[in-house]
Amino acid sequence: MSETPPPAGPVDLEALDQFLMSDASPEDCMQLSDLDGFLTGIAIGPEPVPPSEWLPVVRGGEEPVFDDAEQARTVIGLIMTRYNEILRVLDPDPGAYAPIFWEGPDGELIAADWAEGFADAVRLRPDAWRPLLEDRLANILLTPIMVLCDAPAGGSPLDPAVRAALQSEAADGIPVCVAGIHAFWKGRRGRPAAAAGRARSPKVGRNDPCPCGSGRKYKRCCGAN
Repeated sequence: MSETPPPAGPVDLEALDQFLMSDASPEDCMQLSDLDGFLTGIAIGPEPVPPSEWLPVVRGGEEPVFDDAEQARTVIGLIMTRYNEILRVLDPDPGAYAPIFWEGPDGELIAADWAEGFADAVRLRPDAWRPLLEDRLANILLTPIMVLCDAPAGGSPLDPAVRAALQSEAADGIPVCVAGIHAFWKGRRGRPAAAAGRARSPKVGRNDPCPCGSGRKYKRCCGAN
C-alpha cells in the first residue's frame, strides 16, 4: 500500500467493508470495526504516527491484491478519509463521535473488535501512552475499552462477574471515553514546554514568606545558607 491523499467527501463505509471482507484482502487484514478502533487510537493518541508505519499493521503485514492502481488509490483513500473524519468530528464536537461496531442478530452492539483495534494502536506507542495509563483518574477512560479485549495470559485481574458487568455496558461508554482521551492528550499538547516537564518554582525573594508555609522569611528558613 502506498500513501495517497484521501478522496473528498464522506467515506463510503460499505465499499471499504466489502473490500476488507473480500478475497483480495490479506487473511490477517483488519476488518471494518477493528480498523475503526485502530484509526481512532492513532488519531487521538499522544503523538503522531505516520501512515507508513500504521498502514502495514492494518493489512496484517501482507499486500492486498488490487485489481489496478485505481482500486488501490480508492481503498487507501477510504481508510485515510475515515482517519481524517474522526479528527474532524472530535476537534469541534467530541459528542458527535460515533464508533463503528458490529451489530448482533438481536440488534445488540458488539464492540470487542473495535476495542482490540484500539489496543493495537496503543501498542504502537506504549511509552507515549504511559502518562495516561499511570494517571490515577484519567486511566479510568481506558477501562471500557480494555475490558473488552482478550484477558491476558493467566487471567484478568478483575472478578469475572465484574468483568462481565463492565463488558455489557462498555459499548455505550466508549464514545464518551474516546472524547475524554482525546481531551487528555490535547490538553497536554497545549501546555508550554516548561510545564510539560518538571514545573519550575517561581523565584522567591529572600525577604518573602517561605513557600514551605512555615511563616518565616525565606532567608531565615529554606533559603538559609
